[in-house]
Amino acid sequence: MRKSRYLPALLTPLALLLAACGGTSSAETSVGGAGDGTDGKGSLTLNVGDQKGGSEAVLRAAGELDDLDYKIKWSTFTSGPPLLEAVNAKAVDIGAVGNTPPVFAAGAGSKITVVSATHGRSDGDTVLVPEDSPLKKPAQLKGKSVAVAQGSSAHFLLVAVLKSAGLTLDDIKVSYLQPADALAAFNSGKVDAWAVWDPYTSQVLVSKQGRVLVTGEGLTNGLGFQVAAPGALADDKKSAAIEDYLQRLRRAQDWVYKHPEAWAKAWAKETGLPYAVALASVKRSAGTRISVAVDKAAIASEQQIADTFAELKLIPKKVDFADFVDPRFNGDLPPSTTPARTYEEN
Repeated sequence: MRKSRYLPALLTPLALLLAACGGTSSAETSVGGAGDGTDGKGSLTLNVGDQKGGSEAVLRAAGELDDLDYKIKWSTFTSGPPLLEAVNAKAVDIGAVGNTPPVFAAGAGSKITVVSATHGRSDGDTVLVPEDSPLKKPAQLKGKSVAVAQGSSAHFLLVAVLKSAGLTLDDIKVSYLQPADALAAFNSGKVDAWAVWDPYTSQVLVSKQGRVLVTGEGLTNGLGFQVAAPGALADDKKSAAIEDYLQRLRRAQDWVYKHPEAWAKAWAKETGLPYAVALASVKRSAGTRISVAVDKAAIASEQQIADTFAELKLIPKKVDFADFVDPRFNGDLPPSTTPARTYEEN
């Protein structure tokens, strides 16, 4: 019988947060010289798409929302695909997503532009199975039901995992579910496996209600992106604000790596995650990210994802991913193939 004694209590806070963000919510950060987030005098507003516990939270924790000379209006989304819909609709100027949502947006002909990248470890990108599952290797997924969020980074992970085992999506029963619903399905035994990312991976592992069948290491590129609206990039003032915003994010990411416990504490407070889960997620994946250039290697890696989904007819047409990239903010950032950070040496 499936054990489920502790999982609901552990997972419910974040599930409720995600369910509560079914549309968008907005808040404004406006900082002039006082650094308290309330006294800004800038006349420019940068509209930023975010996810709960995402960019706003980490920038605030790292002190990078101080001394802005523009305002930030935050809009919160449940995942990357709806955030990019807002970018396409010009409701959002820029926002962070994983490696797969830009491919689906590009395939749909959306007006989006990738402007910044990070590279992290893929240990947090996993296919999970229940603790008592008989499944021991990916090949055993044949004929089984697997939950995954359509168009998410986990979607490509699942495709890559199956391919490594000589299988395709046609060999399994795919349940396209957003994380909150997938979580419930996994916990109740309605699916045999769940392809997902951190912090869900860490939640399940810390609760000992599931285990990793396979991670994304060696199967996925570990890239994440900041995606902007072309119209915002064409505006000189907004483009300057975007450049400043990206630099602040890069400094905040460095702060997270150097202060994993402090960020885990702030992240737990922001999301309702238990501290142990937040810290595990930071050390497994979130804190390992390093800012890298959106270079030819990154474009080629994303092109492979785009070609895969086009062949599977999961996007309506083939796309040239390079057409959706603007490298103007690369500066002296290291190549996208730069190894991700690790906490093993700390």
